[in-house]
Amino acid sequence: MDAAATIANALGVVLARGFRSGLYGSVTLGVAPGLTEANYPILSSLARSGEPLSAASLAPDLGLDRSVVSRRASELIQAGLVAQQPSPRDRRQALLTLTPRGRTAIDEARRRLETVIAEHTSTWSEADRAALATLLSRFTATPLAATETEDSTHEGVG
Repeated sequence: MDAAATIANALGVVLARGFRSGLYGSVTLGVAPGLTEANYPILSSLARSGEPLSAASLAPDLGLDRSVVSRRASELIQAGLVAQQPSPRDRRQALLTLTPRGRTAIDEARRRLETVIAEHTSTWSEADRAALATLLSRFTATPLAATETEDSTHEGVG
């Protein structure tokens, strides 16, 4: 198997719903009421962005339909982890932003995620861990060609 096929297979495992559910389930369990493996990617994307975003803006990056993002964001709003405000440019559009509780929750979930990754790679050499970090960062630095449609309903990663 050539390198591209090996990478594709490995990414398929990482992107598979079962893998993500297990990972997100373990890092979100008990972090904050209302934070689930399903809505974790929304909270994580908002944290990565650092700025308020609409459900429509989040949807393509998460690989989810806007209506799915809106439903999951509503769960986070009800839990007090995300706030919603009208856009200053278009009052009809709602922008989502982390609340202080949301920031605390995502910081804890990410700390747990880092711990899981550190444990999973604990038998690797430091050079191998550093190489994976460098190469994954380089791979994700350039977006792949957009191939998703607006009505895509597969689960996104966070």
